[in-house]
Amino acid sequence: MARPRVYLAGPEVFLPDAIAKGWEKCQVAAEMGLEGVFPLDAALDLSGLSKLEQARRISVANEGLMRTCDALIANLTPFRGVSMDAGTAFEVGFMRALGRPVAGYANVVEDYATRARTFRAGVRLAGDSDGPDVDVEDFGLGENLMIEIAIIESGLSVARATVAPGQEMRDLGAFRAALAGLRNVLGVA
Repeated sequence: MARPRVYLAGPEVFLPDAIAKGWEKCQVAAEMGLEGVFPLDAALDLSGLSKLEQARRISVANEGLMRTCDALIANLTPFRGVSMDAGTAFEVGFMRALGRPVAGYANVVEDYATRARTFRAGVRLAGDSDGPDVDVEDFGLGENLMIEIAIIESGLSVARATVAPGQEMRDLGAFRAALAGLRNVLGVA
């Protein structure tokens, strides 16, 4: 019987050693009876294409990969701000729209509201439309309610961990915990 395929969503695709990190995550998934599918698995030849066409091909390829998967696990660790990677958020929604279970993990334990208020107290980025009179979503969740509720509705919860500074995109402890929950939902012995 084939192992369930799990799409490994997260900003690790931007790491300088993205392929190696993806391989490592796929190995951990295999140890747990799952087939990890890393977004960079789609070997694309993007040479000679415009930036827009490169982006289109990457998007279509990743959607195609997700359609071949039974579930998704998302790295919700804040990336380039107080919230998760925007592409990963799309992928969570895409898989939920397909009716597939999603799991999540974050290598931070502070909830979203705490992170947002801390960020707001610092230096503002040009173009940031946040302000003191704008509500901060505060449901005690680690991420936007649409993301975390999608995971809860899949029968799972977000695994959170405190990791050593600088290891937020590399530590796999919470990833392993989230995979364990996903195994149960998928019925993997």
